[in-house]
Amino acid sequence: MASENVNPNRTIVEEVSNWLKLYRDGTVERSGPPEAGPLLTPVVPYSEPCNGITVHDLTTNPPIRMYLPETDANPSHRLPILLHLHGGGFCVSHPSWALYHEFYAKLSTTLQVSAVLSPVLPLAPEDRLPAAIDAAFSALLWLRSVAIAEVEMTPVVERLHESGDFSRVFLIGDSSGGNLVHEVCARAGAVGPGLLHPIRITGGILLNPGFASSKRSRSELENPQDLFMNLEMIDKLLKLAVPAGGTKDHPYVCPMGEDAPAMEGLNVPPLLVAVTELDLLRDRQLEYYEAMKKAGKEVEMVMSHGMPHVFFLNKFAVEADPVTGERSKELVQEIKKFVESH
Repeated sequence: MASENVNPNRTIVEEVSNWLKLYRDGTVERSGPPEAGPLLTPVVPYSEPCNGITVHDLTTNPPIRMYLPETDANPSHRLPILLHLHGGGFCVSHPSWALYHEFYAKLSTTLQVSAVLSPVLPLAPEDRLPAAIDAAFSALLWLRSVAIAEVEMTPVVERLHESGDFSRVFLIGDSSGGNLVHEVCARAGAVGPGLLHPIRITGGILLNPGFASSKRSRSELENPQDLFMNLEMIDKLLKLAVPAGGTKDHPYVCPMGEDAPAMEGLNVPPLLVAVTELDLLRDRQLEYYEAMKKAGKEVEMVMSHGMPHVFFLNKFAVEADPVTGERSKELVQEIKKFVESH
């Protein structure tokens, strides 16, 4: 008799272990592995400097989290701006998570930048791609409005307006956020400089991008799986993220595949692709790098040996393991070098 009272709309139609449940009525329940709880805890914004930065949540569309380094509010020269696009398989994560806070706070103080901005991107399956791409591009348009002073000038926005070098905007993204970096760079190149002027995307930084395809790669078959990256996550999250009926061969997932626009025709800025040796998606990342290079694009690659997917976001591993800590420092220095050289 009890089964007669079960709401059929609350039947789970898709589940990604420890991360997501999709119900028949379209609602989504997101969680996370208990072991990862401290890394997924939101960090509240704060206006009193701590460890060299302040953190602000802007009520823009989309909402944006802003990291401001504790520097002279009126520097003698304008500084570049980083626009971060968060990962999570297009389906989970939020820029307020502690794992992002630790890494991007570090970038804010290590790199000579005006600010690091991280828009809150819509998540699939409620908002399938290209919703996240559209939102990321909208964040670029908001940045343009800041440059020409066509937005409400709150104190922190005024500081960005005064100190930011809007001709040196770098897109940076981890995991699926790396895919978004590629897509937004390509879209910006397609519309031309007129729409975004005076914004200029000077470089794109893809950190362990979430490139995949329907055919298993050697790294997917041989590299170790963990809570943050396993084959179930790759298959199910990407299936939920691409446009309905799409596969992992969709250009949003596999921009170097047969279904994607020819890379030779893309107008993209210089790119830095960060690859990790033990990443399940390593081979597809290397394939992307090689395809970009073959297409004549300006692209660099840095390899973190002995490291898994997005290892640099795991604060506990970075702090507890000397090798992981050193690899994270090396990656930050490569990012710094790339920004300073463009």
